[in-house]
Amino acid sequence: MNWANESSPKEFVLLGFSDKPWLQKSLFILLLISYTTTIFGNVSIMMVCILDPKLHTPMYFFLTNLSILDLCYTTSTVPHILTNISHNKKTISYAGCVAQLIIFLALGATECLLLAVMSFDRYVAICRPLHYVVIMNPWFCLRMIAFSWFTGFSNSVLQSSLTLNMPRCGHQEVDHFFCEVPALLKLSCADTKPIVAELFFFSVLILLIPVTLILISYGFIAQAVLRIKSAEGRRKAFGTCGSHMVVVSLFFGTGIYMYLQPPSSTSKDWGKIVSLFYGIFTPMLNPLIYSLRNKDMKEAFKRLMLLTFYYKK
Repeated sequence: MNWANESSPKEFVLLGFSDKPWLQKSLFILLLISYTTTIFGNVSIMMVCILDPKLHTPMYFFLTNLSILDLCYTTSTVPHILTNISHNKKTISYAGCVAQLIIFLALGATECLLLAVMSFDRYVAICRPLHYVVIMNPWFCLRMIAFSWFTGFSNSVLQSSLTLNMPRCGHQEVDHFFCEVPALLKLSCADTKPIVAELFFFSVLILLIPVTLILISYGFIAQAVLRIKSAEGRRKAFGTCGSHMVVVSLFFGTGIYMYLQPPSSTSKDWGKIVSLFYGIFTPMLNPLIYSLRNKDMKEAFKRLMLLTFYYKK
């Protein structure tokens, strides 16, 4: 993989919204608040899921992995974006751009697969409750997590190599906040149609297949929930699955918009906003959605706070 070809600059200029200086301060504050909330929320979920024995179940094991993913996902881009917004020189080294691209793609793809795994977990819990412990055994859960991470990074290496090996003829101004495939493809001085077709194929595998499996799972879940006679049981099932579907809709909807259409058809500013949404704001919303709409999580938080307060006394 000859990523550093003869047309590779030593650094890239990340334009972001540099043509809108009046927006810089507001954007900096918004991103800082979002990133701080993301860190606090996801770290809190990780601590509660690890420290509370009652949450040592497959559902919360997957949720812990989602929190780890979201922390790394946002950290791969947000600190550098904040630095660039607060400085006149908005650059990133070539090596930094490569690392950012690989990590962002890998974690994004892994999250797509993890959300599908989480939907399967909910399907088994609601539609096959008597077989849940047997099917969702620790070894099977670990294998699904390992498969998600391995596939995510494999997809990232493939997409990154295709993108970075395109000739750029010295072009180094990336009209984006960070190094992402659609923005980097616009720098190419060669015909990108063959590469775009290959990238489209990989994106279909990573985006459309998981979201299709998720929708099928929740179709079966909806049928099973409607057969529950207890109104409380239906409410609890819909509450748990509803929070997952909100995450799925936000993450996959914006991801499909960016990656399953030609780069040239993406509106210049709208593409940047969408990328910020699934790359920064969705990871911030995940802990809020999963904790505020989850009775077990709220009770676990209370127990952890009481325990912390007791030991302080």
